[in-house]
Amino acid sequence: MNQETFKNTVFILKNEMYRFAKRFVMSSDEAEDVVQDLMIKFWQKKDELEQFGNLKSYALKAVRNECLNRLKHHDVKLGFADMQLHRSELYSMEINNLKEHIIGFINQLPEKQKMVIHLKDVEEYEVSEISEMLEMEENAVRVNLMRARQKVKEQISQLMNYEQRSISR
Repeated sequence: MNQETFKNTVFILKNEMYRFAKRFVMSSDEAEDVVQDLMIKFWQKKDELEQFGNLKSYALKAVRNECLNRLKHHDVKLGFADMQLHRSELYSMEINNLKEHIIGFINQLPEKQKMVIHLKDVEEYEVSEISEMLEMEENAVRVNLMRARQKVKEQISQLMNYEQRSISR
């Protein structure tokens, strides 16, 4: 990755990284330091960054991890309420991120499976109702639903395994 590519793919994320970091460390200076340190690390590993599909997601995870490390190691004192607020915000962001991934996984399914999983798990229709709507046998609906759920489950497992590997690096 050359300097121009780095500037157009990674460096453009700096403002979003800063805002995210500031929510953790509650200090503009500390948030700037986090982003600056991560940009240096990203530049040093610029050739490895191309293997990550979603650089924005990778960068924000790195911000989260760096902020948590700083909060833990720099003896930053937060009140109990502040720490609980940080945890709940982090949990909400992770849930929203997972929801986005799941929606993406569902959108990649074959058309029948996509329709069946949406009608069953999102709209909460019964199998018999889905069968009527899609003019399919009930067994075909169940089979498509099972296959769709299995594919989504496998992709979630792959995502979780990928995140565990990237966190431990």
